[in-house]
Amino acid sequence: MAQSFEYESAPASGEAEASPLERLAEIAARTAEETGKFANVDAILRIPVTMQVVLGSATIPVANLMKLGRGAVVPLDHRVGEPVDVVVNGRIVARGEVVVVEEDNSRFGVSLTEIVGPLGQGDT
Repeated sequence: MAQSFEYESAPASGEAEASPLERLAEIAARTAEETGKFANVDAILRIPVTMQVVLGSATIPVANLMKLGRGAVVPLDHRVGEPVDVVVNGRIVARGEVVVVEEDNSRFGVSLTEIVGPLGQGDT
């Protein structure tokens, strides 16, 4: 079972609320500074990572794959309304809901609802 962490802190007056990823980076930086494990946290925070949002997956025989054409629908294992997995460098780090980006209705985004615990817990 996945362990989730909720970090809630009220923003100071006049200060915009930080996104969950910004809060996570802030917590990591603060923890690293407090423990003295990293001499240069800024260098680590600039390392690029590959982030994916997994809407679902399907397993189908090659014969059926070869029959797919334009307009074909492949049913996925996730249902509408279920959380999607946010994967960074092959590890599930969060779960969230698919949302339409407010500024541009032709784009989608993910609203994070759960940060998965350390060491990929819940990553089975």
